[in-house]
Amino acid sequence: MEKYYKVAGLIFKMIISSGTTAERAERYRCAPQESVDFEINTTWNRLKEEYPNMSDDTGEYLATGFCFYRNLLNFNGLMLHSSAVVVDGKAYLFSADPGTGKSTHTNLWLKAFGDRAFILNDDKPALRLEDGVWYAYGTPWSGKHDISVDTRVPVAGIALLRRGEENVITPTGGIEAIHRIFKQVNRPRSADYRVKLMDLLDRLMQDVPIWDLQCNMDPEAALVAYEAMKGASK
Repeated sequence: MEKYYKVAGLIFKMIISSGTTAERAERYRCAPQESVDFEINTTWNRLKEEYPNMSDDTGEYLATGFCFYRNLLNFNGLMLHSSAVVVDGKAYLFSADPGTGKSTHTNLWLKAFGDRAFILNDDKPALRLEDGVWYAYGTPWSGKHDISVDTRVPVAGIALLRRGEENVITPTGGIEAIHRIFKQVNRPRSADYRVKLMDLLDRLMQDVPIWDLQCNMDPEAALVAYEAMKGASK
């Protein structure tokens, strides 16, 4: 049965089962609309070929997410694999390979800032450029802990996270930063969509401060990152 959803300011129809995807998408349900921005009615045959032991539930979750983020490129938006924490109405995104400690780091922010902070999305927030401003949105594709809030928040900065013995944060850019960010986005096979993705990434790196964050898991890590990122702007 098809249902209507609103995610990242976009309205779409989606046909899904009653599993994980449906449960997580429920908070994004909206009333039926006369017109929609796009539709998601996808199978995951390609994933079945690559991962024959994957469950139907996991396959649907991954396939619908990929389809949403591909369509998002048509609306000046992209997915950045990251944990997004909000403090005082601004979003700070921490991106890295799985297992690096993104969620652990943003949880340090929750402890440091208390009621001033919340996790917007713990895995795959949507980023959209709207009227010259980059916003981060919660989405149903929210990682193993399903932490996500249905709202939008202006992006204050993006930190490319790596583990280290000390807490050090410095501005970054250039080829290395492009390579690290490109690893963390949804990369469609279509050449047309790849062009849209690269154009958006170029704009994102011009508009939003990008940081290299070497950190440990001490509470100080959150404070070091926040003090650098909170006052930066482009």
